[in-house]
Amino acid sequence: MSLAIVTAAGFLVLVVSAISKKNHKVCTGVEIKINGRDHELFLNRHEVMNIIAPDKNNLPKGRPLVSFDLKKIEASIEQNVWIRDAQVFFDNNGVLRVTVAERIPVARIFTVNGNSFYIDSSGRHLPLSSRMAVKLPVYSNFPVDKETLYGTDSILMQQIRQMSPFILANPFWMAQIGQIDITPQRSFEMIPVVGKHVIAFGDGTDYEQKFHRLFLFYQQIGAKAGLDKYSILNVQYDNQVVATKKGTTGKIDSLQAIKNIQKLIEASKQLPYDTLSTTVDNNIAVNASAAPTLTILKERQRNAVVKDSFHYVPTPTHPPPLKNRAVLPPKKNKPKAVMKKPAG
Repeated sequence: MSLAIVTAAGFLVLVVSAISKKNHKVCTGVEIKINGRDHELFLNRHEVMNIIAPDKNNLPKGRPLVSFDLKKIEASIEQNVWIRDAQVFFDNNGVLRVTVAERIPVARIFTVNGNSFYIDSSGRHLPLSSRMAVKLPVYSNFPVDKETLYGTDSILMQQIRQMSPFILANPFWMAQIGQIDITPQRSFEMIPVVGKHVIAFGDGTDYEQKFHRLFLFYQQIGAKAGLDKYSILNVQYDNQVVATKKGTTGKIDSLQAIKNIQKLIEASKQLPYDTLSTTVDNNIAVNASAAPTLTILKERQRNAVVKDSFHYVPTPTHPPPLKNRAVLPPKKNKPKAVMKKPAG
């Protein structure tokens, strides 16, 4: 019994001593780490330090650790619009460790009222940066300025949030899509860098399949025949690209357009994934070794506008090797029935 009391008293002394020692520890310095995309940082360490210690006469270094409210410091840092998350703690050496995760913009929006801002993947509005020029997908004519959206405006913003990271991750589309206009019907019309046409994209549903159909058009038609004879490329219909023709174009312009699209396609070979490995729809699986082709069907509308409708023709699937298939015995020819002539 006495041994247990002595042991408990000794443990209590150690705890009190540790607490007392911690209370007398002071901050030995501050280390700030900012996590952003690549080298694009919208905040620097000096700005974060100003949030932690706005009073220059009361800097963290040298202050007792017990004087810091770490949760309050985290909350103050996260009030900055560019900061998504903050983690603040002291290490064993008394260094205040501050880790900040920045919000990463995925698109730049221009509203119908002329205002402009970035959005991140959550749709949060971010101010334009005077520190750097950020290359992002650009959307014009967004119908409202406010951040809280409802109904069709909310659906439109959600489609932008989903489609923009796809474009950002694809060097080909970042180089080819110059601007994305939003129509009054909340659909997208894209203005390309190469080619004098408009891409009628429809809404943001099935955007991967639409971009894939458009890439096949550029690869199989644009890189060989040019794009200048078309005024509109419509990819909003399943399994086809409908191209509206315009007047004749100069041979030099067409040749230059072919060279330009060929350069873009060559650059697309450096993609982090194979563009031709996506799925066109639920019935057509496309792979890099056997891509589908586009067959041209002429369509003349009532207003005498000629359109080329490029429909998918999937590559026929080959039967599996003989050793992987069951071998059936050859069929025996059945004898034909012979009608006997009646006796005369």
